[in-house]
Amino acid sequence: MIKSMTAFGRAENIVEGRTYTVEMRCLNGRYCEISVRMPHRLLPLEDRIKKLVASKISRGRVDLTVKVKGGSQSDVEIEVNLPLAKAYYKTLAELNEALGIEEKVGLETLLGMEKIITAIEPEEDLEKTWPDFSSCISDALEGIDAMRISEGKAVYRDFQKRLQSVEDGLLRVKELAPSISSQYHDRLRERIAALTEGTIELDPNRLAQEAAFLADKSDITEEIVRAESHLKQFRSMIESEGPTGRALDFLLQELNREVNTIGSKGGNARLSQMVVAVKTELEKIREQVQNIE
Repeated sequence: MIKSMTAFGRAENIVEGRTYTVEMRCLNGRYCEISVRMPHRLLPLEDRIKKLVASKISRGRVDLTVKVKGGSQSDVEIEVNLPLAKAYYKTLAELNEALGIEEKVGLETLLGMEKIITAIEPEEDLEKTWPDFSSCISDALEGIDAMRISEGKAVYRDFQKRLQSVEDGLLRVKELAPSISSQYHDRLRERIAALTEGTIELDPNRLAQEAAFLADKSDITEEIVRAESHLKQFRSMIESEGPTGRALDFLLQELNREVNTIGSKGGNARLSQMVVAVKTELEKIREQVQNIE
């Protein structure tokens, strides 16, 4: 069953006072692009996260945001760089004396200096964190998958309706094709008669040869057969398991090429109208294919 590329998933997991929150947004994309935003101390897990997401999503852009509250965040240690503070104090005092400034160097001034006070987070036990963290990501992926399947079903129903319309249009073109070939003889005779104003007697055999030549050049049988084959493949692909978006896109390009050739070779106003109707449906299918994984 086909799946949509657009979806949203969210999951939360609370373990030992720590809350993991994962939000995931999937958008259309030609390839699989995964962007992760998370706390700095969890950055070493980024590759694992991307591999986990890629195991479930093969195409599209994925924006994943991780938030962590509680747990070791409350155990942050504050470190004071006393030697640096003394150096700052001495330098500022000397500067006051050199410039004749009577203002004393206070604690507020020192606190504005860089790297005097540093907050140090405890080292994260990533191997202990990963099982709980990955479980939260998996839950979000389940939500994503459910939404993608649901939207995929809607696209599938739309495909079925439009494919039937395309097949009906090609059937009408196929039925019209024989009559188009038979028209070339009369059309060629009328054109030659108009150019010569009836002063030249036409050779029936030569006229038949030329008409047959033009009819052969304008024959659309092969294009119709290939277009029908492409439609059959398209239906088969949307019934199959696994990602099919790229293959459907390519197949649709080939189908459009055959229909365009039919329109250019037909040379008939009625057939041209049928081709335009088919191309309109194919364009709507193409728009939907861009959203398929």
